[in-house]
Amino acid sequence: MQENHLESLLERKFSDSSPRGSDPDLPAIQPRLVAVSKTKPADMVIEAYSHGQRTFGENYVQELLEKASNPKILSSCPEIKWHFIGHLQKQNVNKLMAVPNLSMLETVDSVKLADKVNSSWQKKGSPERLKIMVQINTSGEESKHGLLPSETVATVEHIKAKCPSLEFVGLMTIGSFGHDLSQGPNPDFQVLLSLREELCKKLSIPTEQVELSMGMSLDFQHAIEVGSTNVRIGSTIFGERDHSKKPALDKSSADLKAPVEVAQAH
Repeated sequence: MQENHLESLLERKFSDSSPRGSDPDLPAIQPRLVAVSKTKPADMVIEAYSHGQRTFGENYVQELLEKASNPKILSSCPEIKWHFIGHLQKQNVNKLMAVPNLSMLETVDSVKLADKVNSSWQKKGSPERLKIMVQINTSGEESKHGLLPSETVATVEHIKAKCPSLEFVGLMTIGSFGHDLSQGPNPDFQVLLSLREELCKKLSIPTEQVELSMGMSLDFQHAIEVGSTNVRIGSTIFGERDHSKKPALDKSSADLKAPVEVAQAH
């Protein structure tokens, strides 16, 4: 882990970029830092945990299952919470549901996937509902997964009505990379904000009950400024990744999107 980067990140995360004082219309939700540990060894997760980090994210089901099941992590990190933040294929749902300490699935991108996850979580017999976010493709890029913005309300409505084992908690986007902030706020973040407003009005959901997961290592401060409640940060905490250690993709070749999402995200 990069020396003191996690501690300094935790200290500055809310200082200069907190939206609470800048916009009274934004809900007063303290942003959550998801430490993205993909390709990183268990020892780095344990070190981050020892510095106070509790929520970690992974992009690949097999890597998450192996890491979350690691005896050293299970014994050293009793309060750890895992978020799955990668594209989830339906054939990998049951494997994901078996992950110890799975706290949230951030990337539900279809009604069919929601139904499959709901069924699988039900069969697991957990006393708690699984927290899920709905992923939106706000940039319209073919290299990104996610719902069309126009499908958001109907999908959330279905989850709340037909998926009793799931708890809808928010919207997630990756957005386009490299936005020039001198040109104004990131339009993809603005789309997610607008979708939350529309969703809350149409389904009568209090705004503070709908989180926004947006922002990664390069743009998390801006994301928090405009209202993100969940930022996914990897390289800023753990250093650059060694992609030679990247596990086999969970995706089939037919479903493989352009590699830019994997290579640059978080």
